[in-house]
Amino acid sequence: MKLVSRDIDKNDSGSVSLVPEEAEDMWHAYNLITIGDTLRSTTIRKVQNESATGSVSVNKVRTTLTIQVEAIDFDTQGCVLRVKGRNIEENQYVKMGAYHTLDLELNRKFTLGKHEWDSIALDRIEMCCDPTQHADLAAVVMQEGLAHVCLITPNMTLVRAKIETNIPRKRKGMCQQHDKGLEKFYDMIIQAILRHVKFDVVKCVLVASPGFVKDQFYEYMFAQAVKLDYKVLLENKSKFVLVHSSSGFKHSLKGKCKQD
Repeated sequence: MKLVSRDIDKNDSGSVSLVPEEAEDMWHAYNLITIGDTLRSTTIRKVQNESATGSVSVNKVRTTLTIQVEAIDFDTQGCVLRVKGRNIEENQYVKMGAYHTLDLELNRKFTLGKHEWDSIALDRIEMCCDPTQHADLAAVVMQEGLAHVCLITPNMTLVRAKIETNIPRKRKGMCQQHDKGLEKFYDMIIQAILRHVKFDVVKCVLVASPGFVKDQFYEYMFAQAVKLDYKVLLENKSKFVLVHSSSGFKHSLKGKCKQD
């Protein structure tokens, strides 16, 4: 579901404009709309015209109506939501108070108004409009000192965290600072994964890098998971897949990413 606009005041009264983009969104719309709400959308209306000679013609016109909802019917096979109610706004084709049925379909915007949005309806809006709910693939694209934690949906790649830090160079006989910097960098990536990857949704986590950075990080992450009892990582260890990437691959992914 695409959220076009949201205008809800501090008293939880107002409206939201939404565009259903897939079949499941129509089910969410069915659960959001209740009797007594106002609904605004485009529709087709038959209009009779009488000429000077007395002949009558019927034409179909597209117009925008706002109705007060009285009945709701969900056609699951046709993926159409039919909402019946009385027209409550001036319209050149439909009289005030006249009945009309609005057909809500995929990719057709509608505006839903409520006197009071309860927490259940607001939570449903948040859930169905959150693209990460449809991101069943995650990726950690990294090199030493730089990493992107991404969630990948069917339509876009979302960068949820960018971790960038200076790691001291390795010097002969003085590797301690380098190792400490690397561990701090790895710890930041682990925290980003724990914060942003929803393992109840995500089916696979790609860990990609040129060279052996990915392998070193993977070993460190699960050693820390055992040490600090990160159960969510240990329970989902099988979902992590190591991938060798070139710089070209990283640039390609970065070009497709949308920063939130």
